[in-house]
Amino acid sequence: MLTAIIDYESGNLHSADKAFQKMAREGAGGEVVVTDKAEVVAKADRIVLPGDGAFPACAAALRGKDGVYEALVDAVENRGRPFMGICVGMQLMARKGHEYVEADGLGWIDGEVLKIVPTDPALKVPHMGWNDLVIEQAHPVLEGVETGDHAYFVHSYQIRMANPSQRIAYCDYGEEVTAIVGSENRIGLQFHPEKSAETGLRMISNFLRWTP
Repeated sequence: MLTAIIDYESGNLHSADKAFQKMAREGAGGEVVVTDKAEVVAKADRIVLPGDGAFPACAAALRGKDGVYEALVDAVENRGRPFMGICVGMQLMARKGHEYVEADGLGWIDGEVLKIVPTDPALKVPHMGWNDLVIEQAHPVLEGVETGDHAYFVHSYQIRMANPSQRIAYCDYGEEVTAIVGSENRIGLQFHPEKSAETGLRMISNFLRWTP
């Protein structure tokens, strides 16, 4: 089993790679590679799309990698490969983003990416630090994870859902902030699982075993 973590020059991939490698070694199995090669993405059994930065820049960078975007879409949409989006990688699953300028996403989640607007003015944006998850529906990647378990967030924008059935979990930050989304063979985490201690590592391990 080969898991490809896509490198499209959008953030430091070292911590994500290290966490996925750790969970693979500790029982989930398989090989984990960081790659910017379309041919590696095409043959991968699982695909991870991380991301740090602004939505339009990340969307442009992904599409600008020679053949990688096309290989990703084919693997996930046509061949049913399990997919995990992390942080901006999750936001790119949406139809559109509105950070600075409007930009198209992958269109896998029915929603658009808009700025967090807490009702409490004391809450600052970006939303940064630990927050409790509120699990709304079961999912194999969340096996062993419960409401009240916490994860590490760093973001100013969130997916505002047009289809609530695709929201798996949220957190409370002066409003309900989308934390986990999913559809068919795709799951997205707004937080960083590699920085979320046992909760995040459990999700990574579950993903490496997931057969949708």
